[in-house]
Amino acid sequence: MNLGDIIILILFFLSIAVALWYFFGNSPTLEEVILTFLLTIVFTLVVHVTKIGVRMEYIERDIKNSFNNIKNDIALINRKLKI
Repeated sequence: MNLGDIIILILFFLSIAVALWYFFGNSPTLEEVILTFLLTIVFTLVVHVTKIGVRMEYIERDIKNSFNNIKNDIALINRKLKI
């Protein structure tokens, strides 16, 4: 578990606690309950989009390396055919 996952769990439990507090204690306003849920959802989306971005960088690097390898192989074949 990384820091983002831990923060998501904390925000999730905080959202549940605020919702229960609203339903049973009437202390926070409805807007505050909605805000905690939205904060949890937005932070979760940011963490997941960041993870996807990192994966895409690795995929992009691997694809560039593959194309470079193909280019080198084709150049080697062309050199051997000219001999």
